[in-house]
Amino acid sequence: MAKKIKTNAMRILERNKISYEVFEYPHGNEAVEGNEVARLMGQNPAQVFKTLVAKGRSGEYYVFDIPVNRELDLKKAAKAVNEKNIEMVHVKDLLKICGYERGNVSPLGMKSSFVTVFDSSALEYERIYISAGKIGLQIFVNTTALLNQINAKTDTVVSMQ
Repeated sequence: MAKKIKTNAMRILERNKISYEVFEYPHGNEAVEGNEVARLMGQNPAQVFKTLVAKGRSGEYYVFDIPVNRELDLKKAAKAVNEKNIEMVHVKDLLKICGYERGNVSPLGMKSSFVTVFDSSALEYERIYISAGKIGLQIFVNTTALLNQINAKTDTVVSMQ
């Protein structure tokens, strides 16, 4: 029998008695594009969230979680965190900043605690999918419990379609 993988994100949810389900999808060693993750799992891409890290003009880092089928609107995102402007963090800097590499960034279990904003569309779903912190694994978790656990706020931070 294969050993069950436990990630920091899963341990945090368990420690705080937040139930979740783990979904696995086929992958190689490389990050899988978000829409492809949703497709591989047979899920609505609007309910599968990707975690992005940005840096404000102030030098502060911010975490934004948005549906995999949408793009972060940098102006809306900056406004949501009271910054004049923000820019995406370079992929090569992710591990150093948040403890995760591209393709497995989870809003749970980062090296430091960052202001986190979920796109308000998350509130349309009782449960959403987020990265478990390892390529090939997604966590299906209660939206409100997740937002409360990471003290996240919600705002409209995606581009209009």
